Amino acid sequence: MTRERALPPVRDWPAADLPGTDFDPVLAALMREGPPQRVSLPDGEGWAWLVTRYEEVRRVTNDARFGRAAVADRQVTRLARHFVPARGAVGFLDPPEHTRLRRVMAPALSARGVERVRERARAAAGALVDGMLAQGPPADLTEAVLGPFPAAVATEVMGVPAADHDRVRAWTRLLLSRAHDGETSERARRELTDYLGDLIGLRSDSAGEDLASLLGAAVGRDEIGLEEAVGLAVLLQIGGAAVTDNTGQLCFLLLSRPELAERLRSEPGLRPRAVEELLRWIPHRNAVGLSRIALADVSIGGVEIRAGEAVYVSYLAANRDPSVFPAPDTIDFTRDPRPHLSFGSGPHHCPGGTLSRLETAVLLDTLLDRVPGLKLAVPPEQVPFKRGTLIRGPEALPVTW
Repeated sequence: MTRERALPPVRDWPAADLPGTDFDPVLAALMREGPPQRVSLPDGEGWAWLVTRYEEVRRVTNDARFGRAAVADRQVTRLARHFVPARGAVGFLDPPEHTRLRRVMAPALSARGVERVRERARAAAGALVDGMLAQGPPADLTEAVLGPFPAAVATEVMGVPAADHDRVRAWTRLLLSRAHDGETSERARRELTDYLGDLIGLRSDSAGEDLASLLGAAVGRDEIGLEEAVGLAVLLQIGGAAVTDNTGQLCFLLLSRPELAERLRSEPGLRPRAVEELLRWIPHRNAVGLSRIALADVSIGGVEIRAGEAVYVSYLAANRDPSVFPAPDTIDFTRDPRPHLSFGSGPHHCPGGTLSRLETAVLLDTLLDRVPGLKLAVPPEQVPFKRGTLIRGPEALPVTW
């Protein structure tokens, strides 16, 4: 017989579009209520547990009793319709299958692997800023710099030959743009997929350190299939969209609070710590991402979560946990280093976290040093932010100098 338990009420979480860098008021209320709460999201069915405290988030994400693969067999409440899992997608695999795929990518996205492209990333950022300055003000910083920069870096990490950079970046832009019809985007996806498949296939005997070579060698050793390898390559190539949105929020914040930008210009030694603090603070997404399913009865924060129940964690909430980050709503560039969870936690942490940090630091240095007079061309409340998206960020960032 299933024993009775006291359950908190189910909270409707509409995940409304929010202006600028405002923190979600529904999430803030759920955080104040403390232990895991029950929520219902705009799509899917039923309810799910929401875990918000830092240590409990880390526990769930590192506990094999909470699995991703089981989501494929369940209808769960979710943020958006296209969060229905695709079987075999790396985000919905559990170890050891998940580990097998991630292991292949790891060397290219490690600190050593990422450091290989730092100077080329600086050159790419400088060239984009040069182009913006040559056109003269005003400009859309998103279109001129923040959008194309991550795609440029991804081609370097991938090991795309220089002669093909423009083609690959063009496919990436078409794939991510909302200004084109679905047929155009789908054609760009096919062409990018075919190109990356050929590139990986040609490198099955390669000993190179770029991602295409690592994937090609793994395919050659029968460690992964070609289709799996191409899927991982496409994820890296289009994953820069999140970097564009995150750096868009970061730049919006610095431009709307110019005293923060001025401090970083006058005290460049603060910048590495500032990058971590800004990544902790910005509300980089709407609501929550991918769910897990409890594979056994587990007690979290004094609440019994039963086998078969859906569970979400909020990294945004964990990053504002006052027991870990005192005065969490304050941006403090001198804050003692703490491991924020903006790139996730556990086996499913973002594999591109180290690369994203490098890209953010390079962009920040380039803009602060090369364009000291950079400022918003419109009042902050007139900067258009994306609507109906999972990752938050400005649609455009009008600037002048």
